Amino acid sequence: MNDLLKPFTVNSLTLRNRIVSTAHAPAFAEEGHPRKRYRLYHEEKARGGIGLTMIGGSTNIAADSPSVFGQLYAGDDRIIPWFQKLTDGVHQQGAAIMCQLTHMGRRTAWDDGDWLPVIAPSNVRERAHRAFPKVMESHDIDRVIEDFLRAAVRCQEGGFDGIELLVHSHLLGQFISPITNKRNDDYGGSLENRLRLTKTVLEKVRKAVGQSFVISLRLTGDELVQGGLTADECVAVAQSLEATGHADLFNILVGAPYDDLGLATWVPPMGMEAIPNLTVAKRIRDSVNIPILHAGGISDLATAQHAIAGNHMDLVGMTRAHMADPHLVNKWVQGQEERIRTCVGLGYCVDRVNQGKAAVCGQNAATGREEFLSHLITVAKEVKQVAVIGGGPAGLEAARVCAEKGHVVTLYEASSELGGQLKLASQGQIRRSMQAVTQWLISEVTHLGVNVVLNHYVDAEEVLSWNPDVVFVATGGWPEAPDIPGAELTLSSWDVLSDKARLSGEIIIFDETGDQAGSVVADVLSQHDSSVTWVTPDRSLMHDLGPTTSSVALKHLAQRNVGFECLNELAWVQRAGNRLSVGLRNVLTDAIQTKHADYVVVERGLTPIDEIYFELKDQSKNLGQLENTALIQGENPFNVLNAQGRFFLARIGDAVTGRNLHAALLDALRVSTFV
Repeated sequence: MNDLLKPFTVNSLTLRNRIVSTAHAPAFAEEGHPRKRYRLYHEEKARGGIGLTMIGGSTNIAADSPSVFGQLYAGDDRIIPWFQKLTDGVHQQGAAIMCQLTHMGRRTAWDDGDWLPVIAPSNVRERAHRAFPKVMESHDIDRVIEDFLRAAVRCQEGGFDGIELLVHSHLLGQFISPITNKRNDDYGGSLENRLRLTKTVLEKVRKAVGQSFVISLRLTGDELVQGGLTADECVAVAQSLEATGHADLFNILVGAPYDDLGLATWVPPMGMEAIPNLTVAKRIRDSVNIPILHAGGISDLATAQHAIAGNHMDLVGMTRAHMADPHLVNKWVQGQEERIRTCVGLGYCVDRVNQGKAAVCGQNAATGREEFLSHLITVAKEVKQVAVIGGGPAGLEAARVCAEKGHVVTLYEASSELGGQLKLASQGQIRRSMQAVTQWLISEVTHLGVNVVLNHYVDAEEVLSWNPDVVFVATGGWPEAPDIPGAELTLSSWDVLSDKARLSGEIIIFDETGDQAGSVVADVLSQHDSSVTWVTPDRSLMHDLGPTTSSVALKHLAQRNVGFECLNELAWVQRAGNRLSVGLRNVLTDAIQTKHADYVVVERGLTPIDEIYFELKDQSKNLGQLENTALIQGENPFNVLNAQGRFFLARIGDAVTGRNLHAALLDALRVSTFV
């Protein structure tokens, strides 16, 4: 048997395999409780074969640790019935379940929740969450210890198999790290003193829950910041905590999320080194006799098996991998490894949470929507003829789902290859992993027998001649030209990313979308020894993105000497000899500055390519309309509005309006489900 699939015992808990979804906060909580959406999300991973799912990333235990990214709240008994429903559901699917507990200390906000002062061992501000904390007094320390104890008992009463205490970077870890602990009392100074609070909490919790209840500690193996905990000190921390006899499992991570790049080290998006910290986890494993769990960008089962076989760890965290495909274990067991949808590190999940939004997977629209959308497609009772026009992500997903349902599907693409804008999005170095999204979709439609017709431009007359039952218009969009004098002198981002235009010299990129596209263009152009300046009217670059993907991209571009200018819009472009004169208007003052460049590249979204939709609309049964309420509630969005109509018609993705990959896939999935 593969080592990864062998059962593993922690304390008195036997896991059916060594694959774990580690604790995270998907922001599905309702009033701090894990209700239906939260429960179904974790049940799906259990149904998919996972050994252990940890819920409740950063579950708060006290009112002065308010939720700033949608966490659970275990500070009172109201959560226990919701815990019980969740744990029962996961256990029924054969998986184990644990809950993470924390007090966030300085790593939260004072102007949220009940507006209580943020507390910490010392008055040291964290850049990521920005609060200046109150220095904890002895009564604060005593209260927090009691809060941990009571929350742990609530988890036990809620049916969990164990808990995890989040130590690093949160309050307990803030006492341990010399960066954040400047005290000169019994809780400061020496490492033993700095460990005092964590050890006391561990001892009290163990006494409260008994010996057979699993207790995990999430620790760092190296803070990787100047003045922080070194790798040697982290080994000493692990050994000292092991010596208490109260810990059953160490969950090892690396880095310190004190700023955006630090958070990206914890949850690495594409553009970062893959699985860089296996040796750090192994060093801790070789230093203690407690089992080691490690997560950090392990996205495929081959790498996970290597980590176990090489004795780097005992349990493998594959959290985002399960967001991309919660059934990856079962697919592997069933010999369908090539059909696993592998996480590529889009970062859409964690970045949305850090923007105050609910987590969704950039490449799997069903994740987090299990109440309304299924990860496993049910075969339809009646076979239909389905035509899909457009081979980008929306068209490919529609073709995939309809083919899974057993329909006869033909996909028409005007160009010579499938992928649409994903082909452009994967240019350069930062986002090249996007290629895997395209490859999976193409592999699936091929496996499912979709008839793909390339180099074929379809008109309405031809569609009508097919007599289809359903037509999807997924024709995408075309770059939006700037509405300025001299617009004809500019190039679009597509000109650059498609290799239609190869540029060098001084280049200005004007980015009005604030998404990934501008960074990909800058990445490509900066490879050719060009002098690149990236201009945006927003107050920050990549304004619409969260901290991990944007910080990694910006670091990469800064290393290439790309210049950045915010709060400026493109006013005009005109010839200046063999170069261009470019007017940039300050959006706050209207002041114009003039720059000179060899080229101006514009990224400002898409105009839908929708002619065929409007040509077909009056011939369709539903007049092209999709019922929004039905879509939201997971019901059939097709209504017969035209008794003479010949087919149902759905316009999806950028053919509706320019959005992003996830929106295109969601459009396709929730409409195709009812074909």
